[in-house]
Amino acid sequence: MNPLQQLGELDQAVWLDSIKRSYLGEGGYIAKLIEAGELKGLTSNPTIFDAALSGDTDDSYDEQLRELRGSDPRTALWAIMKADVRGACDEFLQLWQRTDGRHGQVSIELDPSKAYDTEATVADGVALFAELDRPNLMVKVPGTEPGLDAITRLLAEGVNVNVTLLFSVARYDAVITAFMDGVRQRLERNEDASRLASVASFFVSRVDSKVDALFDNGVQPQAPLTAGVANAWVAYDLFRQRFADDGEFGELAAQGVRRQRPLWASTSTKSNAYSDVLYVEQLAGPDTVNTMPEATIEATRDHADVADRLTGSADRAREPLDRLRQEGIDLAQITKELESEGVDKFEKSFKSAVDTVARHIG
Repeated sequence: MNPLQQLGELDQAVWLDSIKRSYLGEGGYIAKLIEAGELKGLTSNPTIFDAALSGDTDDSYDEQLRELRGSDPRTALWAIMKADVRGACDEFLQLWQRTDGRHGQVSIELDPSKAYDTEATVADGVALFAELDRPNLMVKVPGTEPGLDAITRLLAEGVNVNVTLLFSVARYDAVITAFMDGVRQRLERNEDASRLASVASFFVSRVDSKVDALFDNGVQPQAPLTAGVANAWVAYDLFRQRFADDGEFGELAAQGVRRQRPLWASTSTKSNAYSDVLYVEQLAGPDTVNTMPEATIEATRDHADVADRLTGSADRAREPLDRLRQEGIDLAQITKELESEGVDKFEKSFKSAVDTVARHIG
């Protein structure tokens, strides 16, 4: 059993943080990973599509790009993204069915320019979920302040939600409340919530990149127990508390509701000072998801040391976080900045992907 499969044995689902049309279909990259028991889901975003469309060696988009010539580039990008995500949903559908909806989800980003517009986010999420018409589809909603109500309302409508751009534990706490409110509202309508799925995407390496830059040598003194890892450990402890069967969640669980799992995002290391599987090894543990780009998946299979390092990790998180405070580093301010920067990066990525499509379709 290789390390990717070992993560599955720990009840951590490995998702692919990438999509290309050439990955789809019988014998493709995604099918091979699913068949090997190494892959349980997929996330996508405009940056990923921009990279796929910019690739010189991938001609799998040529036919659709020819059909889209002369159309509005923004509309064309959505057509391409929808086609790929629908295809990916179909790739994972058997896994979704076989696990009764536990695994096999595929995420698509909503328009990031509407991240601070609750009404537009809800309307777009409901429309996109209905149009793609796949039970294993998830729409990605930024965990901004206006996004909290959108999360609740989308879940109440039966839309699977991937809450993205989470950096702070305090905001994650509010996201959990938004999730519980949404499923509770759905149950109050006497509508089924047993297959309603949600994850909360907690970003890791971006935290470390921000903190690393504050040190002269660009490396945190407490590595490998970095700020990003410790922050995620505290978030996981909150997850265990809020979703305990004997707590607030118990009543919902008794009605068939599934936990909103933490998803570790931004898990490729950005610094050469750290192992390329740092965030795989340090964030391995039950009832979670880790979404990885291709290079991290391959590195994990090759040399990751897999063990449950999440259970009971909150106590171990105190020392690195205390050291940061002693250094005068305000993690709360850093995570606030990262949320704002994250939305801005998503908007720029979307615009870049639109521009890439425009060059292809003229």
